[in-house]
Amino acid sequence: MQALMQTARKRIAVLGSTGSIGTSTLSVIGHLGEPYRAVALSAHRQGKLLMEQVAQYRPAAVSVTDDKTHAELCGKLKELNVQCYCGPEGLVEMVRRDDIDIVVAAIVGSAGLPAVLAAVEAGKTLALANKEALVVAGSLLIPLARKKGVSILPVDSEHSAVFQAMHCGRASEVKRVILTASGGPFRKATRQQIDQATLADALKHPTWQMGSKVSIDSATMFNKGLELIEACWLFDIPPEKVEIVIHPESVVHSMVEFVDGSVIAQLSPPDMRTPIQYALTYPHRSSGCTRKLDLLKAFALHFEPPDHGRFPALAMAYEVARKGGTYGAVLNGANEAGVNAFTQGQIAFGRIAEIVEHTISAHIPTSSPSLGDLLEADRWAREKAQSVICRN
Repeated sequence: MQALMQTARKRIAVLGSTGSIGTSTLSVIGHLGEPYRAVALSAHRQGKLLMEQVAQYRPAAVSVTDDKTHAELCGKLKELNVQCYCGPEGLVEMVRRDDIDIVVAAIVGSAGLPAVLAAVEAGKTLALANKEALVVAGSLLIPLARKKGVSILPVDSEHSAVFQAMHCGRASEVKRVILTASGGPFRKATRQQIDQATLADALKHPTWQMGSKVSIDSATMFNKGLELIEACWLFDIPPEKVEIVIHPESVVHSMVEFVDGSVIAQLSPPDMRTPIQYALTYPHRSSGCTRKLDLLKAFALHFEPPDHGRFPALAMAYEVARKGGTYGAVLNGANEAGVNAFTQGQIAFGRIAEIVEHTISAHIPTSSPSLGDLLEADRWAREKAQSVICRN
């Protein structure tokens, strides 16, 4: 019986396969071998890398959301007997395929939301790396997953750590969840240095190798703010029971404190392949492909409280988590607009948080939003943020 359980449901769709999480996921699938197989891939514009992945992993289907890239690749994919889906609608159609058991959602930003909802609606197990899906639409995604009996398995290292630690007690016994944060490239920087940081400075993460959007979010600490909101949805806890602590070594990925005072932590070297593999093999474990902690070699672990004055994103995230409704969509949309403006040289780094705060303060919320309400809040936030960007 156990052998049968371990070999079931391992046909995997990797959404955002050319990104940092996507390439790491494919590396894990390659390491695990049968019965794990990448049967569907998706990308936006990185056509060359996508075709290399198709040649290596031989998926049955591919989705390309950029029209120009799709036009360039579709003929080649058909010659390889790979079904090709076009645009955001095609991505939604692809995740509903009968030959997919697990969907790894690794598309950055709110662009991945429709496919995530479609995957859950279709009853697929969801390995979630796209934190924005819960930030924007947790009020829809979590009830839908419960209704469909779908497991949402966290891929972020912090939420994977909490998920694993939660197995050590009952939900009613949890006193608090402690999310660790590296502090990013500006952990020791002054507010003036942060305000004047260049794109190269913001992308220079001291611990993790990530895509540009996540790296910039880590530098502002909006990434940790988004993870706070995500944790509230994933583990059904109020923001008052979630704390954030700076841990520059990124070895303790997060902790759970129980009512008896026990603190359960998950430790491993900083490598995203570890939480990815746990999500794919859960509830089992397999031999990993990452380096292991050498506990016989002397090293130190440091913890310190975050500075909310230098990183206002954290206070905004707590406020949004408390208010709920459409505020998550507004925070996320405004942040994406601010990050985009910064990467294009339109604004200084320090103005990203200012733009998000201005947008949140101007928002008139909907308390029990539909999907249409959430998408409209996202659109409004981007438009409002852009108007602030253009005024200055």
